[in-house]
Amino acid sequence: MVKVIIAAACGKMGQEILNTALEDPEIEVAGVFERPDHPRIGEEIAKGLPLAPRITEVIDAGDVLIDFSHHTGSIEHARIVAERNKRAVVGTTGFTSEELSEIKSLAHKAPFVVAPNMSVGINLMFKLVREMATVLGSVYDIEIIEAHHRMKKDAPSGTALRLGEILAEAGNATLEEVGVFSRHGMIGVRTDREIGFQTIRAGDIVGEHTVLFAAPGERLELTHRVGNRANFARGAIKAAHWLVRQGAGFYDMQDVLGLK
Repeated sequence: MVKVIIAAACGKMGQEILNTALEDPEIEVAGVFERPDHPRIGEEIAKGLPLAPRITEVIDAGDVLIDFSHHTGSIEHARIVAERNKRAVVGTTGFTSEELSEIKSLAHKAPFVVAPNMSVGINLMFKLVREMATVLGSVYDIEIIEAHHRMKKDAPSGTALRLGEILAEAGNATLEEVGVFSRHGMIGVRTDREIGFQTIRAGDIVGEHTVLFAAPGERLELTHRVGNRANFARGAIKAAHWLVRQGAGFYDMQDVLGLK
């Protein structure tokens, strides 16, 4: 039995994770929490699960924290996880480079799975785009198009940025060197190595990512579309099952799924 603690339990992803966890006979939800000023603090949001105002009130009851909250909160949660010798599955996006570096440092003390997207399909896409970029080479221009709901605050999405990182690595570059995030006005001719990002925010789109490879006379597109958040929650629960068997380290969903 894996005992999980769920951060931001009243959010859209928190609710999906809670429902998925409650349906899994090998998972026990040992605690749930939200920010201290949340209007439902103290309320029982599932049978026997009162909503706590902070991680410190529930963390000792669990084995694995599942955290899809905000990056400023998640970094604080990560410090407590490492301090209490627990584990964490982190699906939060929008981390600064400094915050991500700190989590990697904390992973020397405790096991962390950190991934911007925990669906099985998108993680297979990560593997496929690397192979495609390696085979196609620099003859093909690369563009990443991502679409999400109008309430999403960060752009490009963490998944789009990870796709960019993988594609840049396949071309022996870094995303900082080749990423192009804005085009407007007289920008001149496209360079050979750039990876362009196009961001769409509209309606209730859960998540769509397309990688486009284009050369004279030919175009390849690989697209992943999500219809609901349940597959992210299933991936997070799968990661929790896997993580309890691991030692300290910084892992991602490629590790969880055996795709490396």
